[in-house]
Amino acid sequence: MLLPAEIETKTLIPALRAILAKKLMEMYNIQEEDISKMLGVTQAAISNYIRGTRGNPELIIKLLSIKEVSDMIDEIASNLSTNMAYTPASLSKFIGLCNYIKSSLLICDIHHNLETNIDEAVCKECENMLLKGPGSSF
Repeated sequence: MLLPAEIETKTLIPALRAILAKKLMEMYNIQEEDISKMLGVTQAAISNYIRGTRGNPELIIKLLSIKEVSDMIDEIASNLSTNMAYTPASLSKFIGLCNYIKSSLLICDIHHNLETNIDEAVCKECENMLLKGPGSSF
């Protein structure tokens, strides 16, 4: 059974980085090397994100189809393009985006695509924990 943090690490964050890398390159004309510094990954990783060989394409499409998520991503890309990488505001926005994806239970859709045999009782407990927020226990 995957934990929400594992789902974020294995699928969500790579998808978000792929979206951001493409936006920063296409909309703001930023070079891969500079994007890699902004996102804290290697230039090779950025190349893979931009080519579409890293970051789940279906998840990327799903995330971009949700207006709230797309708007938050656009705001983060805009901040990063104006040298606001590694600022409390940019970090807060990225964390807020991940928290929105968890609290809106979008993370559950991602989880169900990764593991199809989730026990419904466990699923409901996890949903309850996600809706209650940090510090909640089962």
